[in-house]
Amino acid sequence: MARVDLKAKWRQTPHCPGVYLMKGEGGGIIYVGKAKDLHRRLANYFSPSRATLENGKTRALIAAIEDFDYYEVRSDQESLILEQKLIKEYRPHYNVQLRDDKRYLLLRATRQEPLPRFTLARLRKDDGARYLGPFVHATALKETVEWLNHRFRLRTCNCRNPGEEQYRHCHDDVIRHCSAPCIGRISAEDYRAQFEAALGLLEGRGRKEHLDALSAEMNAAAEALEFEKAARLRDIRENIIRTLEPARRFARRFADLPGTVDPDRDLAELAEALGMKRPPAIMECFDISNLSGNHIVASMVRFTNGRPDNAAYRRYRIRGVDGQNDFASMLEVVRRRYSRIVNESSALFDKPADVGTYEWLRRLSEQGRAPIKVPDLVVVDGGKGQLHVALDVLREVGLGDMPVIGLAKRDEEVYFPDRSEPLILDHDSGALKLLQRLRDEAHRFANNYNELLVRKRVRESRLDAYPGMTPRRKELLLARFHSIPGIRARSAEDIAAIPGISLAWAQRFCEWLHGQTGPSEPPADTPQAAAPQAEAPSPDAPQADAPADAERMDADQAQAAQSVSDQADAPQSATSPSDAARGATPSA
Repeated sequence: MARVDLKAKWRQTPHCPGVYLMKGEGGGIIYVGKAKDLHRRLANYFSPSRATLENGKTRALIAAIEDFDYYEVRSDQESLILEQKLIKEYRPHYNVQLRDDKRYLLLRATRQEPLPRFTLARLRKDDGARYLGPFVHATALKETVEWLNHRFRLRTCNCRNPGEEQYRHCHDDVIRHCSAPCIGRISAEDYRAQFEAALGLLEGRGRKEHLDALSAEMNAAAEALEFEKAARLRDIRENIIRTLEPARRFARRFADLPGTVDPDRDLAELAEALGMKRPPAIMECFDISNLSGNHIVASMVRFTNGRPDNAAYRRYRIRGVDGQNDFASMLEVVRRRYSRIVNESSALFDKPADVGTYEWLRRLSEQGRAPIKVPDLVVVDGGKGQLHVALDVLREVGLGDMPVIGLAKRDEEVYFPDRSEPLILDHDSGALKLLQRLRDEAHRFANNYNELLVRKRVRESRLDAYPGMTPRRKELLLARFHSIPGIRARSAEDIAAIPGISLAWAQRFCEWLHGQTGPSEPPADTPQAAAPQAEAPSPDAPQADAPADAERMDADQAQAAQSVSDQADAPQSATSPSDAARGATPSA
């Protein structure tokens, strides 16, 4: 494929707000950014200054750019929304700010309370309140709400039903910021009327009248030479306009964005490229991770109808392989996965003699009777070597006719078991991008598990080395001081203040701890998060599938808060985490 003339393409970009997508080798998205002026922003990449090139990350990004796309939008607000969406869809390598579950501010109107008020929130809850938003401009929203509270003299206290006893000397009443319905300065009915008027403004009713009134006040202040007051009124007016500015909500398949993810289209294109009779509704991908040689782990991720099926993700610790051997590791994880599927179905149903094992499992899956649905396509991260290893194992367990391919990273070549030459898909094709998303998700999931095990080992090594340390004492220390540096900063008396730890033991422990040398440890999680789970049964034994009511969640959430699991094929129930953290995911 001929190299794109980036500078010539950049010179044709318009001067308007938009979002740009930088593509690397193979056509994958490596960076997503927004701009008030696309042409001027892209000049930083294709006509960079010396100051721009001084940044190492920017310099590396520029060197990796092979092509780019851009989308025009109507406003800065829309560019911010679209940027966030595309980052979540593509997970670009060079983006670090919006890869988490970022949420915009919401405005919560507590209409169910006797004396309603406005509060800010980031999650919609089924609590009877009215939620408005989301609002992109957080500062503008906060200042608008502050102006509304003062303008309509609304309460800002946190009590659900304030009374005279608690609020007899409320400061907001004294400085006339609140109409003080709690102490009878205004009736509850009149207060609710004021609140509904403020709510109506946020909903778009009476917007022009209030903006015209602010403009009149601003002009009057300017004529009276009260320029500070005029500037403040101007800022209030602009904040209201920015807060109430309408913006498109970009759907997954927005008509003006042909480059966004379209799973149905990509699945159909993949089926045609691979010569399959129908699109692969269920795809599973395997990846091996042996970062720094500390742990050898593997991951299996599943896509259903082209989308991640997080509840079906599995992760493995490789037990039967010494050293870094990707082929042997792939052999072990594929055998554990599909021998389990065959064994669990065989334990419940009898296979007809005239039907192959894969066809039998596929029929059970279509009928909804299979304990674990068999995939329509298996993708192995690697070339011919990994593919043939996986194929040998599948033949061993009776699934030799199950569709399986290999995806090599270097040139994104697709390998087939019965072909000597790989398939080269167009870098812009949806089929290749779907395979890349599947492969990259397996790679991320495996690496995160490996990193989690490394952090656990570092966290536990120092405390466990002390001869007098017991699990209970370690739990008490981490619960109180949270980390080893936090423990080291405390005196023996502070440690002895914990019930169950004597002063003599604390003194000996402090002497030992301060005498240790080595790299500093990262903060430890709570003791419950650091405690290892029970060893899993043999991988060859039939095991129960994941519970049907396991909560589905993002796989990124699984790595931050789940306790380290050394289980083989026994899945775990997902637990519900906090909104900002990332919780537990079934583990294989």
